[in-house]
Amino acid sequence: MSDGQGSSAGRAAVARDPRGRGGARAAAEATAAPTGAIVWFTGLPASGKTTLARRVQARLAADRCAAVVLDSDELRDVLGTHAYAPAGRAAFYRALSELAALLARQGIVVLVAATAPRREDREHARVAMADQVAGDRFLEVWVATPLDACEARDPKGLYAAARRGEASQLPGVGVAYEPPEAPEVTADGGQDDVAVAAIVRRLAAAD
Repeated sequence: MSDGQGSSAGRAAVARDPRGRGGARAAAEATAAPTGAIVWFTGLPASGKTTLARRVQARLAADRCAAVVLDSDELRDVLGTHAYAPAGRAAFYRALSELAALLARQGIVVLVAATAPRREDREHARVAMADQVAGDRFLEVWVATPLDACEARDPKGLYAAARRGEASQLPGVGVAYEPPEAPEVTADGGQDDVAVAAIVRRLAAAD
């Protein structure tokens, strides 16, 4: 049995020695800081969100930075979640936010391509990220393609269906789209190389 002085000396030795259990734990915590982030690409349907996200992913890959694209349409197909009424849409975006934050906590840059027409839903993603990862690691990117240009493209026929009354919940037509009030980056469509460079630069500055 050791006395109080011996116990205090032992604890002090562990604290001084980085190879001791206390020092090893502190060193592990110091090196475990994640470098993940969430970049949320919002904009009207057919604005070029996924195209821009994949361009950013390619640029990050060239810099040996792990990044994954979460496209909301692809996730809906995988999960079998096609509820577009307000409650169902809010639940989907909450789940998407939490998934993105979980991946970011593991050091991955998560590129979310999702309209999320309500500012409230995108703000939930920002808060979820702050809860998971310290520091400012959330970027909101507004792909600001005008409605008429999106409707002219209409690769999935969504606008045509909405005009026929077959897609009443389409953002920009049947449902209001709330553009960001202060996005970190604004892009002029999915081919905007200036926006790609700005996003990569913001991510690098946050490291």
